[in-house]
Order: sequence, then structure tokens, then C-alpha cells
Amino acid sequence: MKYSVISGDIVSSTSLSSEDRKVVEENLKTLLEDLKQEFNVYGRIIKGDYLECVVPDPAEGLQVALAIKSFVKAIPVETKKYKKDDNRLKQFKIHGIRLAIGYGELSRYTPEEGIIDGEAIYFSGREISGETTYNKERIVIKNTLFFASKNEDLNKNFQPLLALLDVLLSKATSRQCEVLYLKLMNNQEEEIAKRLGIGQSAVNQHSTSIGWNAIEEAVSYFKMIISK
Repeated sequence: MKYSVISGDIVSSTSLSSEDRKVVEENLKTLLEDLKQEFNVYGRIIKGDYLECVVPDPAEGLQVALAIKSFVKAIPVETKKYKKDDNRLKQFKIHGIRLAIGYGELSRYTPEEGIIDGEAIYFSGREISGETTYNKERIVIKNTLFFASKNEDLNKNFQPLLALLDVLLSKATSRQCEVLYLKLMNNQEEEIAKRLGIGQSAVNQHSTSIGWNAIEEAVSYFKMIISK
């Protein structure tokens, strides 16, 4: 049986204040509860800024990854507490989290005991560990969305798609990311408007601005390919 396993680490988490790191961690706990309810995802937080999530239906891997990405980018961080030229904080606001989807089998998966082992988590973890920017004086982040499997054709096919999605999300505002997260969690625009306390027309405008139609097509394409 194959899974999508998502590994992710918060960008520039060490540049955040202890208060903001706590805010991020508490928000991540809420995120994992939401993902469990909507997609039956098993997720865990390691050292406050690293995520591991098992998506039982591997075809939902991209949808879950984008939900995580948009959620993290919408987490409120008090930028006034930081220097305006703090490049590390800027990278957090732009990218939020670095994510890799590993696609493959799990030789051992016992969520009630916290056991995840196998090629899927190896693939995702390897991608993330190879992209760390920890302790670098100058951060240059080119990509924050990755896909890895033993199928090289799949890897090559998804690479440009994820690169384009990465650019879309890097330019998104916090409000746009809030709307995107709720849409990826299968909420209708009317529900989103009520939840955020804004008009449905505003929800539609934010959806258009972030490129929802393209994102929705990308998610559908991923599902189609993985389901084959």
C-alpha cells in the first residue's frame, strides 16, 4: 500500500521570538487536528518547527501539502517586534514552510504508537534535510515545494508544477492564504465568508488573486496521476 508522506520545516524559525515560536507551534497543533478530521491525516510536530504527516490516500498529497503551506503563511507573527531589514523573518513571511511530498510504501505504520517507517518518509525527509538553510548568514530560497518517489518520470513531471505553485503562494497575502486554506479544506465560499467575517464577493476576489483556478487544476492533475 502506498502513501503520501509530507515532511516540512518552518522557514527561519530560529529568527522568531520565543513568543512567536510558541504561536506557530500552537497553530500547527490546530492544523493537524483539522487535517485529521478532513483527510484522516496522522501528523506530528517535532521540536516545535518540523512536521511529519501521513496522508492515507496518496492522491490527496498535494492538496494537503498546499493546505499546510497556506495555513502556515497565514499564521499571525508580530512583525513590528523585528528589525525591518531582518532577512530571515522576511523569508518566513514569504515562504512560511518548506515541504516535501514523499510517495511510496511504508514498511511500518502504526500511528497509535507514533511509528512511521519506509520509503515514503525516507523520500520526504531526504528532500527536506537537503534543503536546510539553518545557520546560514544569507538565506537564498529557490524552492519550498518538492516531490520525491522512486519513479523518476513522476518526479520530473511534478517538478515544474510544484515550482509554479511555489511562486503563486510566495506572492500571496495572509488573507489570500486564509481563503486558500479553507478552500483546500473543502469549504464553500459562503462558509468561508461567514468564518472570516467578510463578504462572499471578497472571498471570490481573494480566490481569483491567488490563482485558485490554477491551484484547483493542479490538485486535480496530481490526483489523476497518482490514482492511475
